[in-house]
Amino acid sequence: MKTMSLNSYGSDSVFELAEIAKPEIMPGHVIVKIAATSVNTVDTMIRNMGADLPLSPELPAVLGMDFAGTVEAVGEDVAGFAVGDEVYGCAGGLMDLQGALAEFICADARLIAHKPKSLTMREAAALPLVGITAYEGLTRAEVSQGQKVLIQGGAGGVGHVAVQLAKHMGADVTATGTGAAQMTLMADLGAQPVDFMSTKTTDIVAAQTEGAGFDVVFDTVGGANMTNSFEAAKLNGHVASTVALVEIDLTPAHFKGLSLHVVFMLLPMMHNVGREVHGAILKALAEIVDAGALKPVLDDQNFGFADVTEAHARLESGQAVGKVVIDI
Repeated sequence: MKTMSLNSYGSDSVFELAEIAKPEIMPGHVIVKIAATSVNTVDTMIRNMGADLPLSPELPAVLGMDFAGTVEAVGEDVAGFAVGDEVYGCAGGLMDLQGALAEFICADARLIAHKPKSLTMREAAALPLVGITAYEGLTRAEVSQGQKVLIQGGAGGVGHVAVQLAKHMGADVTATGTGAAQMTLMADLGAQPVDFMSTKTTDIVAAQTEGAGFDVVFDTVGGANMTNSFEAAKLNGHVASTVALVEIDLTPAHFKGLSLHVVFMLLPMMHNVGREVHGAILKALAEIVDAGALKPVLDDQNFGFADVTEAHARLESGQAVGKVVIDI
């Protein structure tokens, strides 16, 4: 089968067309003919950092974690899937798991679900990693009806899904971003948009919570911004972060009694622990999508199978609005 593979790591590395053996069916797995995949920040991190990341595959590497496609074969001990089913998931592209930049993938059936009926293959391929991450962060922080929730980076891949899910859970949502396009997107998704470049955290808290602070802060920005998230949370509030790679003084969190939830959704794939949870989340997300409460936003630039390097560059440029998708 054809793949777009990496033969070297580094910021100047490029994806090249290659042919490898089509995967063979295994117990507990399905073979999926891939229709589309999407680019996530972790994909670009693997490409740029290579061996410096413990989850990077050996070279030559077939990256790509998200996919949507059609089941071509079903292995032993698999229930709930049949040949011809349209599915989506996040099931490869790291360590020894072949990724989705290929014509076919052998995916652990616990990591996939039936594709939302109301989405195209392109739209479905944009959802798994960011959807699971957003769902996990919000549910671990126990978002519920009537709460005030702040999504830091509400126009990003995880952020724009978190805005919609928090709204679906009944929360009053505020989201930070910058620039006219991001402000418009967050407002269209139902959040109160705030430009973090021109608004202080104290002013956000005062305007949106009457100074009490947010019940939940979901930080998809990370780094130094974690301090702002602590500042924005109410007493005994929750902070969920997808980017906790930072040395930080936890004193502000201590004196507010905050709960900190670090979300790293790749753990089930990396350690083969709790993979069925991802399948269950994807099933729940499909139901939310088909109920009309969630839809991934796609960047307006289209990329084909030969354009993977350009698709990575598009995401890294910071100019993409919505998920960058590649048609396989």
